[in-house]
Amino acid sequence: MTDTPFRPFETLLDETTALSILREATAGADDGELFLERRRSEGLVLDDGRIKTASYDASEGFGLRAVRGEVAGYAHSTRISEQSLRRAAETARLAVGSGGGTLAPPPQGTNRHLYSAVDPIADATFASKIDILREIDAYARALDPRVVQVSATLSASLQEVEILRPEGLRLTDVRPMARVNISVIVERDGRRESGGMGGGGRHGLAQLIDPAHWQPVVREAVRIALLNLDAVPAPAGVMDIVLGAGWPGILLHEAVGHGLEGDFNRKKTSAFAGLLGKRVAAPGVTVLDDGTLPDRRGSLTIDDEGTPSARNVLIEDGILTGYMQDRQNARLMGVAATGNGRRESYAHIPMPRMTNTYMLGGDADPKAILADLKDGIYAVGFGGGQVDITNGKFVFSCTEAYRVRNGQVQEPVKGATLIGDGATALQNIRAIGNDMALDPGIGNCGKAGQWVPVGVGQPTLMIGGLTIGGSAT
Repeated sequence: MTDTPFRPFETLLDETTALSILREATAGADDGELFLERRRSEGLVLDDGRIKTASYDASEGFGLRAVRGEVAGYAHSTRISEQSLRRAAETARLAVGSGGGTLAPPPQGTNRHLYSAVDPIADATFASKIDILREIDAYARALDPRVVQVSATLSASLQEVEILRPEGLRLTDVRPMARVNISVIVERDGRRESGGMGGGGRHGLAQLIDPAHWQPVVREAVRIALLNLDAVPAPAGVMDIVLGAGWPGILLHEAVGHGLEGDFNRKKTSAFAGLLGKRVAAPGVTVLDDGTLPDRRGSLTIDDEGTPSARNVLIEDGILTGYMQDRQNARLMGVAATGNGRRESYAHIPMPRMTNTYMLGGDADPKAILADLKDGIYAVGFGGGQVDITNGKFVFSCTEAYRVRNGQVQEPVKGATLIGDGATALQNIRAIGNDMALDPGIGNCGKAGQWVPVGVGQPTLMIGGLTIGGSAT
């Protein structure tokens, strides 16, 4: 596979023939498309002073879909050829049956580009990337003698997409992605703790491997690890909590975002089903999913069905105003697609997914919010979490958190988990800071076995009455 631009209708397929096959597959269907993709990715991992992983992956293929009502026929292949396309069309056609559908209007086109077509992999030579990883390792160890292990990762990829629709519309998108991740382990008197930090986005790798970027990232990872050396077991019980700005928005993503995806609401399996126009959050709470933010990890010029991404208001001043939609669920619910039809690759069918999901800021001073917390937890960093879509119940683990007493931030705590449900948490938001921030570009989201990059964000928030799982007695 070469580094030349992906041009499948110039080198692999005749466009007229492909369009004819697609039209045969979708005759009498409600919707459908031919999705072609080429992806190249590279990953380098230095762990404990040695290169642990050096990988390069290249793949290409297509997926053909025909949709009739609630049923979708989908077939994919790693071989982009007329023969493979005809076989895929036969399979996808099974979902259409005897037909009777009316082809949905095509998505609106766009000339907007939210990111460049730069290839992040080409921003530095392989040897120079190895040297940078070693520099990161040495820098981290020099910061503090308690640093005993360093893991540093450089990753870069380029996804090239072409979408052909039955009415003849052809859409393209070139999507770069780059990321640097650093984690450290520190030790003191036999006790070991870890800390991590990273980030990236839809841009080149060059800006991430500049020392001006990665040195502060390393310092932050070391700071968190050293902080955890002094952490005490977290308390358990029901108490108020203050969430920091930025990455803690992952709680919003899991506890609320998934429940606002169109398929769950059409099937009435979401805790938010049937609540459009109703109050679902405290006054002042406005939640958006916005795929139009330039260079952000979750952004898309067009989604994987060809719909331009949008700035979608989901909750406005506490009132539920909309859901995130792909084309199929939007049509079945009688609303417009919102640019949230996403798939992991050509081998996966699209579904409603988040892009960059965040809460707008309020007017409260973050320091004043903390000063109002009489007895609770201040959570700044989060690790893994999970949610039950049907009832919104969530569990999240904190990677950086503090005990707060009488408005004073005191000792760090470890082992804290936040337990609650999204609907109640939204209603119990008591203060919204004026410091809305987005995460540094580290989010991934899983749904139905598919993983896609996402972004999150929020201001400092106070939430009343969350259950804290901890080990302190």
